[in-house]
Amino acid sequence: MSSKRRFIFTVKQINRYLKALFAQDRTLQEVWVRGEVADIAVHRSGHVYFTLQDESSRLRVVLFREYAQDLSFVPADGEQVVAGGAITIYEPRGQYQLLATTLERAGIGDLHLAFERLRRKLAEEGLFAEERKRPLPRFPRRIAVLTSPVGAAVHDILTTIGKRWPSVEVVLVPIPVSGASAAPGIARGLSLLGRLENVQTAILARGGGSAEELAGFNSEEVARAIAASPIPVVTGIGHESDITIADLVADLRAPTPTAAAAAATPDRVELLRRMAALARRIPRALERKAERYRREMSLLAARPFLRSPRLLLVERKQRADELAAAIRREALRALAEARARSAALSDRLTALSPKAVLARGYAIVRLPDTGEVVRSVRQLAVRAPAEVVLYEGAADVVVTKLREPKQ
Repeated sequence: MSSKRRFIFTVKQINRYLKALFAQDRTLQEVWVRGEVADIAVHRSGHVYFTLQDESSRLRVVLFREYAQDLSFVPADGEQVVAGGAITIYEPRGQYQLLATTLERAGIGDLHLAFERLRRKLAEEGLFAEERKRPLPRFPRRIAVLTSPVGAAVHDILTTIGKRWPSVEVVLVPIPVSGASAAPGIARGLSLLGRLENVQTAILARGGGSAEELAGFNSEEVARAIAASPIPVVTGIGHESDITIADLVADLRAPTPTAAAAAATPDRVELLRRMAALARRIPRALERKAERYRREMSLLAARPFLRSPRLLLVERKQRADELAAAIRREALRALAEARARSAALSDRLTALSPKAVLARGYAIVRLPDTGEVVRSVRQLAVRAPAEVVLYEGAADVVVTKLREPKQ
């Protein structure tokens, strides 16, 4: 050991330190681990404890009751599963373990892992953002249906559209809905939408199926084809509990093919019912409005000026004369005030005029060359010329003597 000063941990401290390190590692906070279930035990609290193992290693797993009760199956020893959760340290034993929040059978787990990776990727790109979702036309004239030409889904869609909005034209775009050819086939079908004239809405649908059968609708190729569609896309894929990547990208997700057809079309029966209700309400509304107008006309007719319009004319003439007289009085008053203000200003200007000062016997002395007003004897010199300005006329003089001001 080094002779440097050592920091000695207690067992608890080192386990807590390692637990903190694990918590800081983002990779360890969301991991998926596949293995064979062994030594499974269900505690009376509802928590499930087991080991995941492969041919060379073992990992302890804890699945707490709140997650265990949501499982769609009961795990058993020897079963291949995929567990998702966070790796942490169990301090009392110094043992690292997986705190699982999800547990799936291995085959389904692979699909789920791929689904989650693609979902996060496309979400970061904004393909699921609500602001990019487009509204559906309220009364479509032409709808494209992308589904298998055989099977219950196409029958349900056509039946629903025929009942709800029979005037709409349906264009069937056959696509594979399961198997290895599903994803490229669906993407090709979506790429045709821009070439179909006057199509305003597209329905992408298939009936229920297993996760493997719905895999084509969870492909990136299909997701991007939906996002690139020039018209709104409604999805009706599987059952209500099935949510695919295609559903997340679509402008509207319906829980089933039948619901997708209903979402894309108005209900003719409901519209007729509402029109009939309006047809019943309009005459009543018009009658109420007519009755109100009749009452208002009766009230107006009862007014004196309507019974004798000449009285109204006489009253208006008298009022006009009064207003004309008031305007004249106001104008004369304003004119008098303006004249008084003008005279006062004239008197003030006269009092401030240099002529008024000169009239009282004062004079202004200026230098003849520059016209500068002389305010001090220092501006003059003996035998120098000067100009004296009087109230009436002016005189040119020569300075004979200067007297300094008394201090």
